[in-house]
Amino acid sequence: MEGLMWIAPVSGLLALLFAFINAIRVVKSPAGNERMREISDAIHEGAMAFLFREYKTLAIFVIIMFLVIGTFINWQTAISYITGSIASVLAGFIGMSVATRANVRTANAAREGMNKALSIAFSGGTVMGMSVVGLGLLGLGILYFVFGDLSDVKSFDVINGFALGASSIALFARVGGGIYTKAADVGADLVGKVEVGIPEDDPRNPAVIADNVGDNVGDVAGMGADLFESYVGSIVSGIAIGAVAISPTTGQPYGIKGIIFPMLVAAAGIISSIIGTLFVRTGEGADPQKALSKGSFASGIFVILATFFLSRYFLREINAFYATASGIVVGIIIGMLTEYYTSSNYSPVKEIAKSSQTGPATNIITGLAVGMKSTALPVLCIALAVIISYKFAGLYGIALAAIGMLSTTGMTVAVDAYGPIADNAGGIAEMAELDPSVRKITDKLDAVGNTTAAMGKGFAIGSAALTALALFSAYTTAAGLKEGINLLRADVIVGLFIGAMLPYLFSAMTMEAVGKAAYQMIEEVRRQFREIPGIMEGRAKPDYARCVDISTRAALREMIIPGLIAVIAPLAIGFIFGREALGGLLAGALVTGVMLAIQMANAGGAWDNAKKYIEEGNYGGKGTPTHAAAVVGDTVGDPFKDTSGPSLNILIKLMTIVALVFAPLFMK
Repeated sequence: MEGLMWIAPVSGLLALLFAFINAIRVVKSPAGNERMREISDAIHEGAMAFLFREYKTLAIFVIIMFLVIGTFINWQTAISYITGSIASVLAGFIGMSVATRANVRTANAAREGMNKALSIAFSGGTVMGMSVVGLGLLGLGILYFVFGDLSDVKSFDVINGFALGASSIALFARVGGGIYTKAADVGADLVGKVEVGIPEDDPRNPAVIADNVGDNVGDVAGMGADLFESYVGSIVSGIAIGAVAISPTTGQPYGIKGIIFPMLVAAAGIISSIIGTLFVRTGEGADPQKALSKGSFASGIFVILATFFLSRYFLREINAFYATASGIVVGIIIGMLTEYYTSSNYSPVKEIAKSSQTGPATNIITGLAVGMKSTALPVLCIALAVIISYKFAGLYGIALAAIGMLSTTGMTVAVDAYGPIADNAGGIAEMAELDPSVRKITDKLDAVGNTTAAMGKGFAIGSAALTALALFSAYTTAAGLKEGINLLRADVIVGLFIGAMLPYLFSAMTMEAVGKAAYQMIEEVRRQFREIPGIMEGRAKPDYARCVDISTRAALREMIIPGLIAVIAPLAIGFIFGREALGGLLAGALVTGVMLAIQMANAGGAWDNAKKYIEEGNYGGKGTPTHAAAVVGDTVGDPFKDTSGPSLNILIKLMTIVALVFAPLFMK
């Protein structure tokens, strides 16, 4: 039976091979003229320089955590932690390295038409997606075989360290990348668009290179690390719970089958995602959104079929299938709901655009209302998945629902990473002064990318909720809380309130970080427009490097304290108040964190697309007071959707995995 575990690392290798093939295809594509290559090289060098500086900073934290885990838990878990950290770093490095090379090739391919440009951009995104799932499943599979036969340490306890390593890197990557990209974006938009009145991605804007670099460090490396962590965390929770879960069909423990089944579902998801990428094709003049949706739906259908056969013939029951399928279906529904609230094709975004006619205040009021309202249906869907999955397979079923939702992560990340590649392609087309027909194609790809990015964030939040819930269940088992958590105890109530407060504190700190960095960026852009003669006439070149440096230094400085909160808070509550109070902390953070994440991500996405809806010529179009109001709303929404909101996903999961790894220290 354990021989089937080889399917996991082999599937991981298959994903990495597919990523390599797509990377070669991207790199071998023509990169355009000298000016295009020059701009692309500046973006690539800026992105990779930030990544290296970020990883050097994180290395200190990782080494300290390695020593703490090795000293107080065990060295096997510490090695697993290092392995998870390295895998997350590699996924981000590979994905962003290729994405920053795909941008210029997408712009060049747009000269030949929509289909070619879509193909290059999606291939670049596929490298990120397949690297995430490939390294995740390969790492978990290898660790299982390395530590699976230990007599003194259970393999699934050791594997928890892998998830903690992934979570640690993910939080800092998300927060740091989010601060970087939004500082540059806010500076470029407020000064360039509103004050000076030049187009987006205009080469005269000193912050334009930093803005394009930010798209990659935030939406490629950051999103990849986010879903890598969710992907690994869901599988780890499935393994931990499956090892002790009782089958509702037989009344007997699942045993080794309960450990292997999550790995097999993940392997099926990789194969399904590879097949799904083959469906992303479109003819000239066709809608790229439909092509990407076709690939996503195909991946979901194939993994549902595979899960049915795995449940029926491997576990010899159908209950696990229903639990897993509930997660897959709910993941798709949440993506569709996110599209409804953030796409300019539907009424919520159109209402925000309409409200912009009376100024930025009404734009912001309407946007906040849309964000708050958008929490209702996704939460009801998550609740439905929890009820269905628990009914059919108990706590193990909740873990399987999370695994099901994340089984097509390879496809989800590919579609999401496509967005910033298309966005960068449009920027390069503008800066290189290519034919307007090229920008028309890249703008259409970018518009679709905005929607796919919003859907990716919605998916990440939904999967985070189920993953954190599954990890929470694993924590209660590891901490020996067989009788549950008593909400009438004073220490539990304290933990609950502190946990509910933390997402707000964390969001405030990350929003303030963006505000501080954006202030420096705005002042620098204004200074260059004021002090460098000839910028507006195109006779002088702006100091792009100065703006890149401002974003880099601000991101690395401001990401530290919010990141430490996620590690220190659960440890402090666990040591001071005990394991039950820590359970209260995790529950409180899970509930408010999910609500706040949905609200912020959807409000930000809606503000962004309301601005673009106006730029298409609605309500007067560009250059009007209505457009200026929409730009202000979009600027408020930028850190909502790209910094604070997405980072909350990782906050709630990281706190839970920290509690799970250190649970033995809280036993009394």
